[in-house]
Amino acid sequence: MTTISLDSGNLAGIDVDAIVIGVAPAEAGPAPAAGSEDLDRALDGRLAEALGALGATGKAGEITKLPALGAVTAKVVVAVGLGDSPAAEDVRRAAGAAIRSLAGTARVAVALPAASGDGSAEGIEAVALGALLGAYSFDSYRTGDEHKSPVEEIRLVTSASGEAAVERARTLAASVRLVRDLVNTPPSHLSPEDLADEAERVAGETGLSIEVLDEKGLVEGGYGGIAGVGQGSVNPPRLVRLSYTHPEASKTLALVGKGITFDSGGLSLKPAEAMDWMKSDMGGAAAVLGALAGIAGLAPKVNVVGYLAIAENMPSGTAQRPSDVLRIYGGKTVEVLNTDAEGRLVLADALVRSGEDSPDLIVDVATLTGAQLVALGTRTTGVMANDDDVREKVVAAADRAGEPSWGMPLPAELRKGLDSAVADIANISGERWGGMLVAGTFLKEFVPDGVRWAHLDIAGPAFNKGEPYGYTPKGGTGAAARTLIQIAEDVAAGIL
Repeated sequence: MTTISLDSGNLAGIDVDAIVIGVAPAEAGPAPAAGSEDLDRALDGRLAEALGALGATGKAGEITKLPALGAVTAKVVVAVGLGDSPAAEDVRRAAGAAIRSLAGTARVAVALPAASGDGSAEGIEAVALGALLGAYSFDSYRTGDEHKSPVEEIRLVTSASGEAAVERARTLAASVRLVRDLVNTPPSHLSPEDLADEAERVAGETGLSIEVLDEKGLVEGGYGGIAGVGQGSVNPPRLVRLSYTHPEASKTLALVGKGITFDSGGLSLKPAEAMDWMKSDMGGAAAVLGALAGIAGLAPKVNVVGYLAIAENMPSGTAQRPSDVLRIYGGKTVEVLNTDAEGRLVLADALVRSGEDSPDLIVDVATLTGAQLVALGTRTTGVMANDDDVREKVVAAADRAGEPSWGMPLPAELRKGLDSAVADIANISGERWGGMLVAGTFLKEFVPDGVRWAHLDIAGPAFNKGEPYGYTPKGGTGAAARTLIQIAEDVAAGIL
């Protein structure tokens, strides 16, 4: 596990293996950013010249490595591009990219400008969080030694007092790391029961209250969506309820996460090329669990309940069939026209159940639709809501947390496409257009009357099938955990 601490020493003399500095674009060539002055003096004022000779430009995320050649204690200097007028997220990404580039290095000193320039808590947190997220590696199933281990120790070089900011970064990074680990875990090792067991472990470590319904309790309780999706698998479903309470809280936030530990599509089977990353289909439930762990650590003045609606969607002789009708918790019936539109079925149960907690706001998060990727790509979360103000404030919260999102509408005319000839509603529309919005429209039907609600579709952002970038690794990204934590803090502050 990577450790991080503050260090007020002279950058040139710190006993580390590598030094990270920032570099920005300038007319005369790359300009070393604030925080690198000690290093520049040790190099006889020729740091900018050396970086320019190596082709550095200062563009965001660019990595340039410079051998120290005995001029400083460290063996190598890594200059990471900050781009023009970097904001907190730019600094987070720069720190992450630099630390990723140093995999296999034991000790690293980081002197990015947000840590050593203005010394603000936000700046120090940005550097610390980006560095910790960039140090992530999922190695649970590796047996060889050819894989480079992440950086072991990070020292933030600053003269400012920032331990509280660093501690907050540790908490946020731990939440994201938990989500990444769960999403990366293969379904052979993460059944619905395993995920519920992990929630119990987290609850025990963080002081959260927890209740778990097994397959028998789900059937007896009338949770037809979760039970129906899970009935085709030998691994039975679960519903987990977690709760965090604050003695001074006056508001309650409910978080609901889709937890499909593997999605084959059921009898509406997915094509093979669309199935290999479906271990990530529990990313919403993982985000809720990670967020609750972080909320317990940060202790905002708000009560938070979290629901993990967990099942494995498999084809078998016991699986639900297209044209089956399910009775969702609370009594509403759904005609299942496509068993691959299963996430909305498990969420429906949990959304209705969350209304019994009398929440002021419900936020659900799910890897819900391929249409989200078509509309917004792989990095931007789609945000829908039953209240325009809520939608915009959730988007703003995500932006402050550093997670790209975009507000989307829920046009009223889409509801007609979900009419069923035999039940209260169908789980898909007869038209192919606007699939992300149709899914949101379906979920809206199960939101308790009079309760503000937002829906986050993280189908693309939850899993990075491409190359790593910034502080984001290949595979599980930890998407939405930081946004959910920020939402909880905003509810506590009366912003949302």
